[in-house]
Amino acid sequence: MTTPTSDIDEASPRISGKHELVEYLEGGSKPASDWAIGTEHEKFGFIWDGLKPLPYEGPASILAMLEGLRDRFAWEPILEGGYLIGLKKDGASVSLEPGGQFELSGAPLKSIHETCVEVGRHLTEVREIAEPLGIGFIGLGASPIWSMADTPVMPKGRYKIMTAYMDKVGRLGRQMMFRTSTVQANLDFGSEADMVQKFRVSLALQPLGTALFANSPFLEGRPNGFLSYRSHIWTDLDPDRTGMLPFVFEDGFGFERYVDYALDVPMYFVRRGGKYLDASGLSFRDFMEGKLPILPGERPAMDDFVDHLSTIFPEVRLKRFLEMRGSDSGPWDRLCAFSAFWTGIFYSQSSLDAAWDLVKGWSAAEREAMRQSVRTLGLRTPIPGGRTMQDLAKDVLAISRAGLKGRVISSAGDDETGFLTEMDQIATSGVTPAERLLQRYYGPWDRDVRKVFAEEAY
Repeated sequence: MTTPTSDIDEASPRISGKHELVEYLEGGSKPASDWAIGTEHEKFGFIWDGLKPLPYEGPASILAMLEGLRDRFAWEPILEGGYLIGLKKDGASVSLEPGGQFELSGAPLKSIHETCVEVGRHLTEVREIAEPLGIGFIGLGASPIWSMADTPVMPKGRYKIMTAYMDKVGRLGRQMMFRTSTVQANLDFGSEADMVQKFRVSLALQPLGTALFANSPFLEGRPNGFLSYRSHIWTDLDPDRTGMLPFVFEDGFGFERYVDYALDVPMYFVRRGGKYLDASGLSFRDFMEGKLPILPGERPAMDDFVDHLSTIFPEVRLKRFLEMRGSDSGPWDRLCAFSAFWTGIFYSQSSLDAAWDLVKGWSAAEREAMRQSVRTLGLRTPIPGGRTMQDLAKDVLAISRAGLKGRVISSAGDDETGFLTEMDQIATSGVTPAERLLQRYYGPWDRDVRKVFAEEAY
């Protein structure tokens, strides 16, 4: 989740009506020449001695990592309540998830070449700070060995509020907050019509993204019964703010309809005076009318709405760009592949049209059935028309590759299609990354999950 870097005070302009919220989202529309790629990924930190998760404080800790990056690589600190909770530099940020997952939110960049360099530079910096401290990092969709009791809690005000509320609305909210890591691509749109087409295509294809990048088969030292346990968690978290958003496929969908949806999602918090006020379950519609019980008579600023948008967790999320949210974290090359996969579809009109032709006939029930099935079946998941997710993967990867071909050429003379090589191999074999891990678990690892750290750490 985005870490705010400024407070909301009495001088902040207040929202006068719903039209301003619609205009805010619509203001994200850009000409194709300005479209960019933002890549975000989370990872689990651990202490090599004993394979313990990183606490916030101590000689080997999250705080030591943040201070090391700040001091050696000139990142600017982000503080909350006197705690160092994040860093920022050149349009990118490093932040913490509730259980200490270390996140890079990359800057908006023009090519996969650039975003992959950014990811690689970040992981190199992290390694330089981590190694002398006896710290490692690993990219998996779920923490492989630690119990909830083992998992640390980060000193960020919103997390206490969110945790308490999630316990009331679903079974697995704490699991999501403390035990999962994801990779995300943020991509632009050119107009409302372009946003609608991209939203529909990407929602329909999120189960494919889950299958291709499935990478969370372990929990508490043993197989958990899923290829993507992270995806399973999102099916029982909070139905008010998660899911496949069937209304996106209805006639008339656009920015205003998404605003109406967002206004009906219960709130988590409001930021005032450097603190998070508990607004869990309250109505943003009431806030718009000055009827929020915790701030009587006060109307929201636009940053309040931006905060609220960041607490909505559908499989694809609309802000002033679209966020692809359906996949597990993974190794460096797969992080680059993830953004390449979606960029090839989104940033070529012919590829976007071809992808839409594949999915436009699917019903809401069929899309949801695929979302539910990929958690365990991966690329064996059946899809409409008597085919499988593996067949779809081959088709969509060909569409993405066509969209990337010749789009941006690196200084070495390569276009961006090479970033899809591993994805093509996964689609051809039908074996997901999670199944590769399970093969090693039952084979050379002799059922010892702890060996994943030595083989998969960055």
